[in-house]
Amino acid sequence: MTASTDSSIGHPGHRARARPGRTPVRAATVLLVTLILGVVVSVVGSGPASAAEEAQTPHGWARVAHLSPDTRSVDVALTAVAGGQILFDLKDVAYGDVSDYLRLPVGAYVVDMTPTGSTENSTPALSQLITVKADQPLTLAVLGTSADLTAKVVSDDLTPPADGQARVRVLQASTVAETVEIQTSMGMTIAAGTKSGEVTGYATVQDGPWDLQLFADARKSQASIDLASGSVNTLLVLDNASGGLTVKVIPDSGSVTDTPVGGTNTGAAPSGSSPFETAPGGSSTIDDVVGTSWPAVLSVVAGVGVILVVALGAPERLLPALGRRRR
Repeated sequence: MTASTDSSIGHPGHRARARPGRTPVRAATVLLVTLILGVVVSVVGSGPASAAEEAQTPHGWARVAHLSPDTRSVDVALTAVAGGQILFDLKDVAYGDVSDYLRLPVGAYVVDMTPTGSTENSTPALSQLITVKADQPLTLAVLGTSADLTAKVVSDDLTPPADGQARVRVLQASTVAETVEIQTSMGMTIAAGTKSGEVTGYATVQDGPWDLQLFADARKSQASIDLASGSVNTLLVLDNASGGLTVKVIPDSGSVTDTPVGGTNTGAAPSGSSPFETAPGGSSTIDDVVGTSWPAVLSVVAGVGVILVVALGAPERLLPALGRRRR
């Protein structure tokens, strides 16, 4: 009788090969793949909807102006009343500085100005509530002396003039002159009897260089400005170091990131920036992420696909760090 054989039984010196189990490398690879797939589903599923919502949300614009001569540099924070999120944070804003416009969803915001270098829990030198309305730009101007700071919310009209012309108004921010009169060298009056803290209406003038004369009580000052064709400008009347007056030109229409309804000569200021736009530079903003286009999303998906191929198909010796524990 021939004995039956069992292929599973080896010779006495034979060692059965151990069945491979799940090594730390394989477990980490599976976890990595799972996380990547989750990110892909999240980006593809939520991106277009968020972009559509962003496009339908009405927006306005706001900026701040530090016009208090004896108040040292301040840090400015703009916080949304709904949610309490800080959307705008400027550092070391000095006298005479005016930020770029920041594009904001309509709603209420609190602007806090704190002396630069203060501790985190310091009381702001000034806090002001502003309301951003759809398609409307505004300026929050901080005026007066440090002992008597006041805030003035100014509505801005950035409709551009015809070619060869410029629009200009005056914001009287001097603390040494109760009233001021501004005339061109040709005798044209731009501001007459304008009191401290007041803002004139816009006047349309020819573009190009202008020599101005400022009259305040018995004082007389001179200033030269240059207005670009098609621009909208604000002339700030400020105190100078000698106790007189000076004029600073702020090109309003060159600091808006998007065109409001009614038309605006837009500039290259940051959006979310940040010039609260500023972000407030070169960092990405929420608008950048929400507005991601389908080609960009597909590029992300393609990149993840390459990662998946590497994670799933590479030999374990190529991924030693995944299974290595930190000592």
